[in-house]
Amino acid sequence: MKPTDLVQGTLDLLIMKSLALESLHGLAIAARIRQLSKDVLLVQQGSLYPALQRLEHQGWITGKWGTSEQNRRARYYSLTKAGRKKLDEETALWERLSAAVTQVVRTT
Repeated sequence: MKPTDLVQGTLDLLIMKSLALESLHGLAIAARIRQLSKDVLLVQQGSLYPALQRLEHQGWITGKWGTSEQNRRARYYSLTKAGRKKLDEETALWERLSAAVTQVVRTT
């Protein structure tokens, strides 16, 4: 199966979901999404970093500099309180949308 390109809103949801348990740097976020999707969803750096900046600008995540596992300087991102609320809202919306799409696909 060919990796799927992500729609912007879906990418935001996946990033926030990846950060729900712990702070991660950009490459770790992409790796988590890839791992949890069993290599179906691949997030390219050209999509990931603008999304992280957008989410940070909206106040849904915050970032601070730290040291990665490879001893490199990396920006670690965390969900804010507003981000957790937005994640809950977006998750509910996604579940409703995906259920509706599934219903249409199964009946036609």
